[in-house]
Amino acid sequence: MKNPNPRYILITGAAGTGTTTLAQALANELRIQHLEADDFLWLPSDPPYQHMADKTKRGERLQQAMHDHGQAIVAGSIVGWGQPLENAFGLVVFLYLPAELRLKRLERREIQRFGQAKPEFLAWAAQYDQGGVPGRSLAVHNQWLAAREGEVLRLEGDMSVSERVGRVLDVLGR
Repeated sequence: MKNPNPRYILITGAAGTGTTTLAQALANELRIQHLEADDFLWLPSDPPYQHMADKTKRGERLQQAMHDHGQAIVAGSIVGWGQPLENAFGLVVFLYLPAELRLKRLERREIQRFGQAKPEFLAWAAQYDQGGVPGRSLAVHNQWLAAREGEVLRLEGDMSVSERVGRVLDVLGR
């Protein structure tokens, strides 16, 4: 165990794996701040996630927010834009689910959030395992995870939120 009590934890994985859900539950359990990577990747808008923030400022803004809180759990992917803080995380939790389950979850979430699931978004999400388009993919995530200085915990398969929280707490020694 490299760092049994990290100040910063990153929960990452493909869209639809439950990074936000786990981060919220873990933040509640540990009584620390939950930050959403997408809130720094995208500019505020209604509906959300319409315009990306300036690439040079995203990582700096997230790093400042983490510092301001002292301890934080970040949900989402920072690959490709979070270089100033990639190794600030004492623990990175990587979630993996089969594509079929991820896509069902994403479609349900998108309909709840926007009233529809855009086919182009679902197509982008569906290619994660094969990595057919630029951006987030399993290969990119695996390469990024291998380069991390902090501990990496991989949680694969469909498990309850409480089981995932328990696995993280086990690593943290709580």
